[in-house]
Amino acid sequence: MLGERASGILLHPTSFPSRGGIGDFGAEAHRFIDFLAGARQRIWQVLPLSPPGLGNSPYSSTSAFAGNPLLISLERLADHGWIDAGRVKALPDHDQDVNFEEVRERKMPLLRQAAENFLNAAGGGERQRFAEFSARNGWWLDGFVLFDVLKEQHGGRSWNQWPRELSHRDGAALERAKHELVRELDRDRAIQFAFFDQWNEIRQRCRRSHIRIMGDVAIFVNYDSADVWEHTGIFRLDEERNPEVVSGVPPDAFSSTGQYWGNPLYRWDVLRQRGYDWWVRRMQWAMECYDLVRLDHFRGFESYWEIPAHEKTAVNGRWVKGPADDLFHRLREALSGLPFVAEDLGMITPEVHAFRERLQVPGMRVLQFGFGDPGAHMYLPHRYEHNAVVYSGTHDNDTTLGWWKHSAAEHEKKAAQAYFGNASDGICWAFIRAAMHSVADLAVFPLQDVLSLDSDCRMNVPSKADGNWRWRYRRDALKPELEKKLADLVEVTDRAGNKS
Repeated sequence: MLGERASGILLHPTSFPSRGGIGDFGAEAHRFIDFLAGARQRIWQVLPLSPPGLGNSPYSSTSAFAGNPLLISLERLADHGWIDAGRVKALPDHDQDVNFEEVRERKMPLLRQAAENFLNAAGGGERQRFAEFSARNGWWLDGFVLFDVLKEQHGGRSWNQWPRELSHRDGAALERAKHELVRELDRDRAIQFAFFDQWNEIRQRCRRSHIRIMGDVAIFVNYDSADVWEHTGIFRLDEERNPEVVSGVPPDAFSSTGQYWGNPLYRWDVLRQRGYDWWVRRMQWAMECYDLVRLDHFRGFESYWEIPAHEKTAVNGRWVKGPADDLFHRLREALSGLPFVAEDLGMITPEVHAFRERLQVPGMRVLQFGFGDPGAHMYLPHRYEHNAVVYSGTHDNDTTLGWWKHSAAEHEKKAAQAYFGNASDGICWAFIRAAMHSVADLAVFPLQDVLSLDSDCRMNVPSKADGNWRWRYRRDALKPELEKKLADLVEVTDRAGNKS
């Protein structure tokens, strides 16, 4: 349960207008925290911070535990002597949308050089902190850096296309690789050390400003990841370590063939026998990185859509019962509570609602969904309960202005006008006010809605394979009058939160 009224902003760090073509943990991140504090926001919600995989999606990652190197601030590394500041200043300094290919080409060589410099010249104190980080996190870090370096050595190919002795994790072959690649492995460890060092600095600044960070954990992991390669026994793989069954969702009114996601499914029976050890570690690590966690595709813990891997669409799948209460009783013990928000959108059954309510985990309400048929009114404020999180929209939706101008049907517009009246400052602020006035304990808004931006600033179109996750806001966007407008709204709706 959330336990207090508060509000916050959804913004992924890649969207900062930082130097180098992508947002990072540098000065712009700290300026954004100052904006949140001035606007009296108590929550900053981010998307997964893991290294992105297919389509540059943070939800398709090469690790459930590692950090995305592209989020490391080279300027802050230069401040600490890891790299010459002149090389960093040569990077492009603009606030245009992210071109991931160009960013990787420019930034990764500098990050690797910075890590090499650190390994060669770090002082005793820094070297000791690095050694402690490596030892404390070896349980995930050692497997990830080996996976990452081997993937680089094999031209970025998926691990099931590596030589068999490596794809099948032959002990002698792995030890030989560790010996031959020791410098590259240490370099990758240093990059992860830099990531989490800077992220912890961000977290400390948020704590000082009484801001909690809400992270995001996807239920499934990418097949081409360190997690599946290292822990094949907990996934539904055949003898050749290819997926037997994969994830997705069935056909519905929006798609006649459903959605074929392709993530390998878990051997929940094996995990149950092991006390859900991998999941416990995953969520313990998440709580070291965040204060709250949004659980993506929450319904999959109650029942998930199982598709034979050889199928091309999601049509010929079936519903299979998930671990449900059994897993969450174990997580409650391990975490001394369930500091989660359930992403319970889409086709949600009475069983899923009952499951979430038994756990007393808040669900999500999205205002954009509330103006269709009467069944959609559950997303409107007069139907809310306290233990809920209301959003104007999410990273998967069009911006609220884009929805209003391009997507909303005429009957939805009429319903919204009847509900909100005519807001002189536009539909986005009508949504924001309605959410803030509601009884839901937490109200969250994508920064695009706070800035009243159109569809060209949308973060993700789920059916679109490429071109997502690129949006960045402009350097002059966080204006003092916006800060004051939000702060005044917080005051009158009693969402200042608990500063203790």
